[in-house]
Amino acid sequence: MRAEEVARYLQENPQFFEQHADLVANLVVPHPHGGRTISITERQMLALRDKNRQLEGKMGELLQFGEENDAISEKMHRLAVGMIAARSFQSVLHTLNFHLRDDFAVPHVAVRLWRHPEGREELPEFTDVSQQLQAFAETLTQPYCGSTSGFETSSWFGEAATHVRSQGLIAMRNGGGTMGMIALGSEDPERFYAAMGTIHLERLGEMASAALARVLV
Repeated sequence: MRAEEVARYLQENPQFFEQHADLVANLVVPHPHGGRTISITERQMLALRDKNRQLEGKMGELLQFGEENDAISEKMHRLAVGMIAARSFQSVLHTLNFHLRDDFAVPHVAVRLWRHPEGREELPEFTDVSQQLQAFAETLTQPYCGSTSGFETSSWFGEAATHVRSQGLIAMRNGGGTMGMIALGSEDPERFYAAMGTIHLERLGEMASAALARVLV
């Protein structure tokens, strides 16, 4: 019989071990970490210990992720409170920049808005943006994370533009239409990467959109 057939037979006939209890007691198998042989009972104990260590490792990872998410939630809460308290356009921008840089350690933040309110055209937030980028923002179902290569957004970071290696682009929407974009930049090429989770960036975009729409009416 082949090993697969033996294994299948034992799985399909669990009463075999009840009928041959003495055989189980006398079976010996190789030690998983050495050359000596051990009883099958001892082998099962070792397997359980290995599995327990793996579960402890996974539990540790889950706890770490939970703590990190709690910390991010606290930062998002502080940002939300600040946005609600902001009463002017400049105050909203200041709050957004302050929390992103100080709480989230995002070194470069830029905001662009499509509509130009009268008397504010000179502000960098209302600098003209290409139709191509506006169309790209319309297609975003979630924030873009990745390289700055090929994006005009890299110029939004001013003197730091040549040093920024990764970016997060968040479309801001109001009533279904796109009203602008937030660009987050970092010198670290792995800070914003294609496979990263974007739920917190999405929430950031929603908060900024609501706050800016309120002060631009």
